[in-house]
Amino acid sequence: MTADVRRRAIVSGLVQGVGFRWSARSVAQELGVSGFARNRPDDTVEVEAEGAPVSVDRFLDWLRHGPPSASVSGVEITDVATTGSTRFDVG
Repeated sequence: MTADVRRRAIVSGLVQGVGFRWSARSVAQELGVSGFARNRPDDTVEVEAEGAPVSVDRFLDWLRHGPPSASVSGVEITDVATTGSTRFDVG
């Protein structure tokens, strides 16, 4: 069994006010990924995703385009320590 991973993504572009966080939550739940999505003051969205590496990678791929109403211009991804979270929160 492969150990879970956790990654932080800072998503830039037109990503606030377009349902990005709620869409991310829905996709995360479909993939079995936990973590959170929250708006930042600089108009980016910060997302942390934790779960099986293949599921987290699929989720990160989705973040690169987001929902149809969004226009993603960049995603900066870093590894972070796992927390054992079991749900995906929207802040």
